[in-house]
Amino acid sequence: QVQLVESGGGLVQTGGSLRLSCAASESIFRFNRMGWYRQAPGKQREYVAHFTSSGGTINYSDSVKGRFTISRDNAKNTVYLQMNNLKPEDTAVYYCNAIQIPRNYWGQGTQVTVSS
Repeated sequence: QVQLVESGGGLVQTGGSLRLSCAASESIFRFNRMGWYRQAPGKQREYVAHFTSSGGTINYSDSVKGRFTISRDNAKNTVYLQMNNLKPEDTAVYYCNAIQIPRNYWGQGTQVTVSS
């Protein structure tokens, strides 16, 4: 059973930065795609960013483009989300996602709170 464990969330002021980590229980190369989603209170889960295992595709939602960067450390089986210039509207639980066709895996989530 694949496990994804997120960490790095917390409370930060507007304009601050955080780096989220997602440690996978197996090699990142075994997944077709990995990425991040978030869910704010009372809202649906929304897409943030992803990359394909080949590394040929990296994509961001318009709301985070230019502020967030997704990256990975293959040796550590870990995916990161560097979040800069954070805004109150970035407040949400952030979830790591991995797709190993046809299966879709989720982490337990990590809370990010941005104060104004």
